[in-house]
Amino acid sequence: MDRVFRVMIIDDEESARKLLRAGIKWDSLHMEVVGEAASGIEAINVIDDYRPDIVFVDISMPFMDGIEFTETVTERYPHLIIIIMTAIDQFEYARKCVSLPVFEYMLKPMVRAEITRVLERAGERLKQEPDHWEEQRAETDAELPEEDQLTEPVRRYVEQNYADSMLNLAFLAQHFGFSPSYLSRKFKQETGKNFVEYLTELRMEKAIKLAATGQKMFHTAAEVGIPDPNYFGRCFKKYTGMSYSEYSASPGRRE
Repeated sequence: MDRVFRVMIIDDEESARKLLRAGIKWDSLHMEVVGEAASGIEAINVIDDYRPDIVFVDISMPFMDGIEFTETVTERYPHLIIIIMTAIDQFEYARKCVSLPVFEYMLKPMVRAEITRVLERAGERLKQEPDHWEEQRAETDAELPEEDQLTEPVRRYVEQNYADSMLNLAFLAQHFGFSPSYLSRKFKQETGKNFVEYLTELRMEKAIKLAATGQKMFHTAAEVGIPDPNYFGRCFKKYTGMSYSEYSASPGRRE
């Protein structure tokens, strides 16, 4: 059976994400859209969970644009196929970044037939390469440290560096010398949570304490490592059941 390639869409316009998701016959390309993000910062935080083979990323986004995202992510995922989406007035800026390992630059509004042709080429390239995630998953536990040598140093590092917006599983794996898949598996075994859940929970607990002081949301978002206030707001509401402003204004929160 042919491998199904995983696709992620990063664009701050929800309508653009929906259009791309709905406009392509992904099944016929042996591909599936596994996730979306509304900013580069959000994408950095969730990319470890989605593990895409192909990423569509808009060049113009707040807090981290498509070029900055590409510079960051390709250090950790060198085999990722990146397709940058750009408007005509940004095209020359995009083309100046030729040193980046970008698979294709596509002008918005994109044409379905052109997207399909680019994806067919991307699929052919991926078929010629081994599944690097599968290679990582195949590493034997015997080659790596015992469990009690793994999680505590990682947790201490996260506790000290949670405010770094670039912190994610791939960065930690590189820092400690493990594969992302091994670190993810062991972290879940030993903590009962996947890494993104753990990091988000830590950041939200810190954010709750800051909200209780009446601090403005954009300051708190930056202090806990999620400088994109829209993404921070969604995380906060999902974690607490309340918006940041509702929580900080609630009676008893500032005791």
